[in-house]
Amino acid sequence: MRVLLADPPAFTPPYDHELAAALARAGADVELVTSRFRFGEAPKPDGYRRRELFYPLSSRLFGRSRLRLPLKAAEHPLGLAALRRVQADVLHMQWLPAPELDAFLFRPHLPAVFTAHDLLPRRTAHRTELWRRLFARFERIVVHSENGRETLAGLGVDRARLRVIPHPVFPSEPERTDDGRTVLAFGMIRPYKGLGDAIEAVREAGDARLLVAGDPLEPLEPYRAAANGLDVEWRLGYLPPEESDRALGAATVAVFPYRPELDQSGALLRALGAGVPAVAYDVGGIAEPVKRFDAGRVVSPGDVAGLAAAVHELLSDPAALERARAGARRAREELTWDAAARAHLELYEEIA
Repeated sequence: MRVLLADPPAFTPPYDHELAAALARAGADVELVTSRFRFGEAPKPDGYRRRELFYPLSSRLFGRSRLRLPLKAAEHPLGLAALRRVQADVLHMQWLPAPELDAFLFRPHLPAVFTAHDLLPRRTAHRTELWRRLFARFERIVVHSENGRETLAGLGVDRARLRVIPHPVFPSEPERTDDGRTVLAFGMIRPYKGLGDAIEAVREAGDARLLVAGDPLEPLEPYRAAANGLDVEWRLGYLPPEESDRALGAATVAVFPYRPELDQSGALLRALGAGVPAVAYDVGGIAEPVKRFDAGRVVSPGDVAGLAAAVHELLSDPAALERARAGARRAREELTWDAAARAHLELYEEIA
C-alpha cells in the first residue's frame, strides 16, 4: 500500500518519523510531505521518503517571529497544490495548520484520514462549525484516547468514522542519574502546561527539587519569582534528543499539570518511554495511559494539593515508586509504534 503522510507545518517531526518508519517496516510504501523543521534537525528517514513541499521561505526566514505568518499564508495554497500532485492509495493528514484557509482550499484528492492530535487546536477551538466542515472531508479520523472519541462525537462527528489509536510511547534508555527527589517539568513551556502548579506542588511536597527542561513560549519571570527559594534547575531552549534523554535520566518523576487544551501529550509519552512515572491532572486523554498501566498518579484538574501529595508519595515510598516505574515499562512494551502501524494499516484498508 502506498501511504502519503502529510504534516505541512512540521509540528510533530518525531511522531511523523516514528509512524512513517513503522509503516515502512510493516510493508507500506510511505512518503512524508512536510516543511523544514525550524528548531533543529528533523529525524533522518528510515525506510520511507521525505519531501519538504510546504513553506520553503517562511520556515527558513523568521524562526518564531509572527512576521512569518503573512508569508506562510501566501505559501499555503502552493503547498496544497504540490500535495495534490503526489499520488498514493491513502492520504493521511497529521495537521491542518491553516483551518480558515483549508475550509476553502483543501479538498483531499485521495481517500483521506486525519489525526486530531489536539482535537480542536486552541486558536480555532471556538469555531466548531469550521471544524465540522473540515472533519467531514475525511473518511476516517484518528484520535488518541476515548476522551477524544467522545469529544468529537459530541461535536457531531459520525462515530463510524472515528478510531481510537493510542499514542505510542517514545522508547529510550537514558543513563539513570536521578537522585530520588527530582521532579521533571518537561516540554515546551506554554500557559496550558501549568508550570506554576508544578512549582507550587514541588514546594508543598517537601524535600524535592524541580528540573524545568524545555523551550519557553511565554515569559518566565513570573515562574522564576514563584520558584524563589526552591531548588530549581532550568534547562531552557529546544532540547535535541540527547538533551531530552539527559533530562529524563535525571528525573525521578515527571509532572503534567495541564489545563484542558489538548488530548494527549508527546512529552508524557517520552517520559513513560524512558521509564519515568508521571503525575498528571485528569484532563483530556492525558490520564488514560497513566491509569491503564498504573504508571504514576492521576489527580483532579487544578488540585495542586493533590498533585503535591502524589509527588510526595512517589518520592518517599520506594515500593510505590517502583510499581509506578514498572507501569511505565509496561506502557513502553504495549504502546509500540509497530502496533500503531498495524492499526493504521487496517484503517487505511477500510477506505482505500
